[in-house]
Amino acid sequence: MAEQSIWMRKVAADPEHSTWFIERFRSMARAGEDIAGEARLVDAMVPRRARILDAGCGAGRVGGVLARAGHDVVGVDVDPALIEAAEQDHPGPLWMVGDLAELDLPARGIATPFDAVVCAGNVMTFLAPSTRREVLRRLRAHLAPDGRAVIGFGAGRDYEFGEFFADAAAAALEPDLLLSTWDLRPFRDDSGFLVAILRPV
Repeated sequence: MAEQSIWMRKVAADPEHSTWFIERFRSMARAGEDIAGEARLVDAMVPRRARILDAGCGAGRVGGVLARAGHDVVGVDVDPALIEAAEQDHPGPLWMVGDLAELDLPARGIATPFDAVVCAGNVMTFLAPSTRREVLRRLRAHLAPDGRAVIGFGAGRDYEFGEFFADAAAAALEPDLLLSTWDLRPFRDDSGFLVAILRPV
């Protein structure tokens, strides 16, 4: 069994953590704030009706936008409360409870690979450190041969970008494009955020 994620440790320590997270983004949406930047980037990368895996989908804000754009979306998150909120707020995609460190969608009847995998919202930094490389390996295993993984997270979260690049390489993923924001600003050595578009080797 995989080591428990940092996210689920937070939930165990504070049972209201998931509720706070859900309401945070619902409030932002009600206020008209732009919370769809990740989805816009992914939508621009894929053809219409693409198959997209939202890995660590949270309450569905990214996958929901992509589904409304006409894509076939599967979202997976370890937190049942977030999946319940995704089902309520964004009907349409297939939302599933699951640990990314044990991700095996073919075993759950979803055998067709994905054109894109998106892993937004600092998901990589909420994983147990011992599982990061395995998660990347499993994401890569769910990609179509010409698919791409789009992974974004911030600096200062106990996961150095260099360590991430090493883990990605070990998982047979290599950079196609590195950005410092979801609105396409280039990645630099001093960037405080990374959006890595990776292809399978």
